Amino acid sequence: MKFAICNETYQNWTFEDTCDHIAQTGYTGVEVAPFTINDDPLLITDSQANSCRSIAENAGLEIIGLHWLLVRPSGDPLHLTSPDDTLRKRATEYAIHLAHLCAAMGGYVMVWGSPKQRDIEPSDSYEEGFKRATEVLQKICSSIESLGVTIAMEPLAPSETNFLQTAEETIKLIHAVDHPACRLHLDVKAMSSEPSDIPYIIKSSASYIEHFHANDPNLRGPGFGDVDFTPIAAALKDIDYRKYISVEVFDYSPDPQTIATQSLDYLHQKFG
Repeated sequence: MKFAICNETYQNWTFEDTCDHIAQTGYTGVEVAPFTINDDPLLITDSQANSCRSIAENAGLEIIGLHWLLVRPSGDPLHLTSPDDTLRKRATEYAIHLAHLCAAMGGYVMVWGSPKQRDIEPSDSYEEGFKRATEVLQKICSSIESLGVTIAMEPLAPSETNFLQTAEETIKLIHAVDHPACRLHLDVKAMSSEPSDIPYIIKSSASYIEHFHANDPNLRGPGFGDVDFTPIAAALKDIDYRKYISVEVFDYSPDPQTIATQSLDYLHQKFG
């Protein structure tokens, strides 16, 4: 099994120092939040993306992709399901821009979470929101198919969003998009909110899974909370998952060194 960690874990570190520590800890991949490179990711150039790739490679790491896609720029709203054509058009163009950056960095996956930027408005219908999301993703996937980059849609808890709350619901959207560049991302924190247990979700979603985040509902790393990864590791092995498992946290305490080291130690214990 291959292990990575998300770079925003290293608050206020340079990308070079971040990659050096990630590699020294024993990870082989790094996942990048675009806003850590520039607060407005639209301003990130291909040259900067290539530089990130070189920095990671020099440290002995692979950039596997991007996540936290639509949270910036904060002053320029982007949305997946909105009735506002302008917001959806911006989101489409923005995602295409990120896909080009992802490819320039050497990455292959973009995790689409961004719950607030996909919520269906109270006055809107689910069916219309679903249709709009499908159309947006079809446009993006058609535009990026030559890049080798996949959009991995992430189910999130009802406490975070009213759209794509389960793997089953997300797979329905993937079927509607009907493009090989649109697949599924699973996250332990988010799956913990589903009525089905996590091993069942993994096994029933096996043919759609592109990427996987390891964390805990307490917003910390794997092994820092109550979730036992033993059955999770077994399920991933059962489906012959061979891509990255990436540590993603939302609570950055006590420090990035402890998060990175103890998370990886725990994953090695569970995955062998």
